[in-house]
Amino acid sequence: MPKIFRLYMIQCAIGFAVAGVFTAAILWLNVANLWHLVTHSDVGLLAVIVFWVLNGIVFGGVQFAIYIMLGAEPQDKGPRGGLRESVLVKAAAERRNDGPATTF
Repeated sequence: MPKIFRLYMIQCAIGFAVAGVFTAAILWLNVANLWHLVTHSDVGLLAVIVFWVLNGIVFGGVQFAIYIMLGAEPQDKGPRGGLRESVLVKAAAERRNDGPATTF
């Protein structure tokens, strides 16, 4: 298995674990009365599973992105690429008269 795929799977598993904790906290704290809605509906379990999976997808992607970005090299290490100097360049432009100007 390629290393990047293994890394992605590990980070997604961490994201799904965090999503499980998040889903449990949302239900335990009864945010927006979700605990009542889930327990008093015949499709409540399906709603919780869908909520967990969708949050797992988001949290897994965010976890992977954070891991990749934290592994980046430091930003700027000073000047690179030789010397640079400013050069003044004059550009000529033609004036066009397309008719009356309209303002909005």
